[in-house]
Amino acid sequence: MSDKLNVAGIVSEWEDKGLHESLNWKGTFDDYLELVKQNPTITRNAFQRMYDMIMEAGTETYIDAKKEVTRYKFFDDEVNNGKDAVFGLDVPLMKLMNVMRSAAMGYGTEKRVILLHGPVGSAKSTICRMMKKGIEAYSKTPQGAIYTFEWVDEGGQLGHIFGEGVRVFESPMHEEPLLLFPKSMRPMVFEKLNKGSGSDHKINVEGEVCPPSRYIFHGLMDHYHGDLEKVFGHVRVKRLVLSEADRIGIGTFQPKDEKNQDSTELTGDINYRKIAQYGSDSDPRAFNFDGEFNIANRGVLEFVEVLKLDVAFLYDLLGASQEHTIKPKKFAQTHIDEVIIGHTNEPEYRRLQDNEFMEALRDRTVKIDIPYITKLRHETQIYKKDFNSKKLRGVSIAPHTLEMAAMWAVLTRLEKPKKANLSRIQKLKLYNGKSLPNYTEDNIKELRKETRREGLEGISPRYIQDKISNAIVNAQQSNNGSVNPFMVLNELESGLKHHSLISNEELKADYRELLAIVRQEYEETIKGEVQRAISADEGALQRLCGNYIDNVKAYTQKEKVRNPFTGKDDEPDERLMRSIEEKIEIPESRKDDFRREIMNYIGALSLEGKTFDYKTNERLHKALELKLFEDQKDSIKLTTLVSSVADKDTQEKIDIVKTRLIKEYGYDEISATDVLNYVASIFARGDVKDPQR
Repeated sequence: MSDKLNVAGIVSEWEDKGLHESLNWKGTFDDYLELVKQNPTITRNAFQRMYDMIMEAGTETYIDAKKEVTRYKFFDDEVNNGKDAVFGLDVPLMKLMNVMRSAAMGYGTEKRVILLHGPVGSAKSTICRMMKKGIEAYSKTPQGAIYTFEWVDEGGQLGHIFGEGVRVFESPMHEEPLLLFPKSMRPMVFEKLNKGSGSDHKINVEGEVCPPSRYIFHGLMDHYHGDLEKVFGHVRVKRLVLSEADRIGIGTFQPKDEKNQDSTELTGDINYRKIAQYGSDSDPRAFNFDGEFNIANRGVLEFVEVLKLDVAFLYDLLGASQEHTIKPKKFAQTHIDEVIIGHTNEPEYRRLQDNEFMEALRDRTVKIDIPYITKLRHETQIYKKDFNSKKLRGVSIAPHTLEMAAMWAVLTRLEKPKKANLSRIQKLKLYNGKSLPNYTEDNIKELRKETRREGLEGISPRYIQDKISNAIVNAQQSNNGSVNPFMVLNELESGLKHHSLISNEELKADYRELLAIVRQEYEETIKGEVQRAISADEGALQRLCGNYIDNVKAYTQKEKVRNPFTGKDDEPDERLMRSIEEKIEIPESRKDDFRREIMNYIGALSLEGKTFDYKTNERLHKALELKLFEDQKDSIKLTTLVSSVADKDTQEKIDIVKTRLIKEYGYDEISATDVLNYVASIFARGDVKDPQR
């Protein structure tokens, strides 16, 4: 049997003939009316179809700082393996979907331009791209089916109407076939179609056909002396598949040089070659209805950096949004049915606000802020998507490298807390779900409310991605083998000197200080991991925690503790409690307050039906690890790593620790050795305490 590769073999495996046939369906107008009767949703307008598409991908809700948030799975981009997935923007996307829902229900926002506003690199373009790709794919599914029509002159006897030699005249704007019914007939037609359909969707198609279809319709009506049935005999309905590449139902418009761009790119232009054929430049058959507004009919039109457009272009948006009409040159107002979505950044939006002549556009705009991410775990996801093992060649990325880069990015976006005893790094941890003493979900909610422009300023993900790329390339060229956080942080710092968007030296100095904080945070992280790798006993940590909590509970409630060995009731073990508390520098005078905080925290969790886990309380977690490490560290002299000689027994123990780092924390041989050497040098200096910030 031959394994020879050929086109026929490939096509036979790939081609879905059933899909091809369904996407190329054609039928009479009567056939289409039957389809509508069976499934009224095929007549949905652009907003309804877009909203349904996103909702059909599924949703899930969760509570964030006592607020219910809906996550729309469509923006996970699972269809493309998360290539354009949007992370950490659930709240802005929820606001966008509220606008889409209102528009789909016909509550008024369908008459607005949706404007995504935010800093550079905040995923505005990605959201638009996903909506365009999504509606294109949706139009190929049974539930997203759309239909349009074309005029047919099979006998070729109506050249005076269709044009000489023209047998098929496609609707240039791919309009809904039901628009061919005169307005006076529509209420009766829609009532008949809606009656007994059993669908929640009620047919109510609005608008008029485009000038060429209107011209042919009236020409046929004159030819058949008003016999509408014969006119519809020249209509062939067909399935419509939206395609950005083919400029069908999906348009994109972006600013260019003013000398090389005019409004005809939006509304179409005269076809001078056909003027000689039809005799007039006002004949609709001699006009190309191929502007972005025209071709985006039935789908979506994206305006890239919309507010960079010349004012003359923005005027076209006024009618397109409010009245759903555009004005092609020398023709009457033409109906359009499309989602108009634009995006812009801060300077252009401020210019719009300051321009009193653009009040009409501001009034027709729904602004949705798309800020930078302010949760560490979501920012980290962006870089993990871009820098994974499939894309790296010859190098690996050490654990925490992407997380530390993300941490610095998020810190630059956070406003300084107004509370004097709260740092930005602590605020970052609160936002990321960590608990801190004296801070509840209500406090986190207040922290967010007191900010004015949080997430609208700071470092862009693109800058981080560029610097991570630099570090990877440098590691490849030097055959280093592994990229660690210090390499990336150094790249981030050196790049600040020539950052094109940051000219303020005071701001650069602030960002450098944040880099120092991130370095310190990384040191504490790897010290903790090495400590855990040395002790490496989760069960021991849980037992130590349980013992501590039992003693604290007895102490705060003035009770005794049952000794599991003797069965007797003993006084709370003060020595044990203090040995743990001292690890995080709780002074003797504050021990009672700290112990009450712990018990109050456990009580609050209990009221919410949650179980206490020491891992959620960062300070207690660190204290337990340090206590367990101190109890076990004498079994291995890690500081021997900084010397050139280690005895066989010590080396074996070091190899065990290294193996644990590789298996449990994701290190490889190179990065595990680097981390052990670095942490060993810290211990050699005697810096073994975990400072509390």
